[in-house]
Amino acid sequence: MIRLALACLVLAMPLGASAQHQGHSPYAGMEGREIKSLSAEDIEDLRAGRGWGLALAAELNGVPGPAHLLELQDRIGLSPEQVTAIEAIFAAMQAEAQAAGERLIAAEAAIEAGFRAGGLTPEALRDLIDTAATARAELRFIHLSRHLETPPLLTADQIARYNDLRGYGAPDPCAAVPEGHDPAMWRRHNNCE
Repeated sequence: MIRLALACLVLAMPLGASAQHQGHSPYAGMEGREIKSLSAEDIEDLRAGRGWGLALAAELNGVPGPAHLLELQDRIGLSPEQVTAIEAIFAAMQAEAQAAGERLIAAEAAIEAGFRAGGLTPEALRDLIDTAATARAELRFIHLSRHLETPPLLTADQIARYNDLRGYGAPDPCAAVPEGHDPAMWRRHNNCE
């Protein structure tokens, strides 16, 4: 019995020591970033005027955006006139988004600089955060508002095709088992129960 207890103790010791070293923050490694709150990819996306996920409220509610419409134009069946109009919306959006992205990057860099230098007061921090929040809100408005401009240019069928191609509104796999599939296995594989 004593031998068994000692063996268990010896086996548990390396696990305990190992667990102590696994307490790293999920942020470990990010301390080397120039702007800690933005990855290099974030900065690249902002400078390029990419959506950065800011238009999900429109996109996931079936309101197409110009960038993805242009990517899918042949599969959606856009006319040359529609393409021209959507390209104009996209060009304006991208130019405005790039400028707003630069403002957001600068605002985040200012927060970074404030913490790096030390001595930030709560009031100064509030001003820096408000500036960053305003830049982000402006950037989000730029992207979301362009989603409002595209539906009047499209037919209902084109919007439905867009949403289908993007994978939105797919039927619930648990609602009906396709013909030829074992119902129990289908439900298990689709986490229906």
